[in-house]
Amino acid sequence: MASLKEIDSRIKSTKKMKQITSAMNMVSNSKLRKAERNTKQFRPYMEKMEDAITAIAGSNATTNHPMLNQREVKRVGYMVITSDSGLAGAYSANVLKKMIRDIEKRHNSKDEYRLIVLGKIGISFLENRGYTVENGLTDIPDQPSFKAIQSIATRAVDLYSEEEIDELNVYYSHYVSVIENTPKSKKLLPLSPEDSSLGHGAMSSYEFEPDKESILKVLLPQYIESLIYGTILDAKASEHASRMNAMKNATDNATDLIDDLSLQYNRARQAAITQQITEIVGGAAALE
Repeated sequence: MASLKEIDSRIKSTKKMKQITSAMNMVSNSKLRKAERNTKQFRPYMEKMEDAITAIAGSNATTNHPMLNQREVKRVGYMVITSDSGLAGAYSANVLKKMIRDIEKRHNSKDEYRLIVLGKIGISFLENRGYTVENGLTDIPDQPSFKAIQSIATRAVDLYSEEEIDELNVYYSHYVSVIENTPKSKKLLPLSPEDSSLGHGAMSSYEFEPDKESILKVLLPQYIESLIYGTILDAKASEHASRMNAMKNATDNATDLIDDLSLQYNRARQAAITQQITEIVGGAAALE
């Protein structure tokens, strides 16, 4: 059995760890609320953007914009959103595993796809397994602004526009609730007929100048970049929720461990006191 000093040392260190995990839980809880608010505030902008795309793209059946037209898929772009730090449970691992399964199922060669990775965890994970990360972004703020991620979003759109990739998919952890998030993927490019809503949006009766083709040329890249930004906001909410739950579980486990160690300490202390009393009584009896 461990000595009283050893048990007491473990109790003190576990209490300190509990204080840290409890504080991190509260910090993540606060960040989650802000992330939820950011997502809600961004939604009206996306709805207006979708209305504009719907009105222009859906009513212009003759458009030849590459983002609206299907082409032969020779190389696929995969964008995956992970975290820059750990202590978030399986948040990053689940998304990365889902993407790797899809890559192994669809491709036989590394030349058939390109990786765009957000977050240090994802970059480190993939590079350690022999994957080539050609485009990456790290140190993403907990409450990212569009400016903070614009470079990687623009790069993803440019890869498609320059025909370096023929399809763009994004993998991320979708925020469902505080206790639930699910790894998810969606195709961003080319836009499907459902994405352009076939011209039935609220702005379908508007007249546009100078012409719809010119507007699409400017608006569609911005729309895809906005979709990427909205996905990152969703993923950040999921990350904060995952870290909050992980720290709550760690705090609960620390509490249970402290209770077990305290019980061991009291039993060891009682045994030591009993031993001391026995020795005293034995010594007194020997003197008589």
